[in-house]
Amino acid sequence: MTLKNNLFNGWLLSLAGAALLLGCAVPLQPARAGLTQAQMDRVGRRIWQNECAGSLDGLTCWNSGEDFASLGIGHFIWYPAARIGPFEESFPGLVRHLEAHGVAMPVWTSGACVWDSKAAFDADKNSPRQVELRKTLAANVGLQTEYIMLRLQRAAVSMSGRAKAAFENLSMTPEGMFCLIDYVNFKGEGTNPKESYLGQGWGLVQVLEDMHGNTPAAFSTAAKRVLSRRVANSPPQRGEQRWLVGWHNRCEAYKRPL
Repeated sequence: MTLKNNLFNGWLLSLAGAALLLGCAVPLQPARAGLTQAQMDRVGRRIWQNECAGSLDGLTCWNSGEDFASLGIGHFIWYPAARIGPFEESFPGLVRHLEAHGVAMPVWTSGACVWDSKAAFDADKNSPRQVELRKTLAANVGLQTEYIMLRLQRAAVSMSGRAKAAFENLSMTPEGMFCLIDYVNFKGEGTNPKESYLGQGWGLVQVLEDMHGNTPAAFSTAAKRVLSRRVANSPPQRGEQRWLVGWHNRCEAYKRPL
């Protein structure tokens, strides 16, 4: 077994322990896979830029055509009470992660989304609670980045075959790690059967399986193919074509140095 494989498999073992604790309110220390603190900071800033143009206001939003709030640098999903959607809810887990690391989160973030519609959310955009939440999220970019990496770790421990091999190769460079971290936050792990149209998913696993080559450029190309397929398979009433150019632009940026 090569040194690279030994390092990768050792990382996976550390990921497995972290993945078991994803839903627990205890401090977690996700493996950084060779990223320096400066690179971790750049990852967080680029994710914030990708999701909400790096703006403070963008840390709390509710996108048109969606039935959930999108919060934080990763636009973590938060559903109103009794709302069941096809996408994984990630904001409650972020709240637990932040609290486990000593961040005092507003009491009202501990349950279901306190806004039941986009109209109610937008009407409350400049309220004290949204201002408070934005301030808290802006002060904890690093912890949000770590939380996203835990999601990547959860995906990694379930991979095999072609996806695992592609993951292994990408994880050996900072640019490759950014592709993995950003995309798993962007479109999920690809392991939830509910996150699919016509039986075809669009998450990280699907992109890795579709890669031809082992570089960030190859990842970028595969991601654009997978997202184009998602749009082609999507229900017409969702109008997902309007998002495709922006999605492709985000994937094109994976070719840039970290």
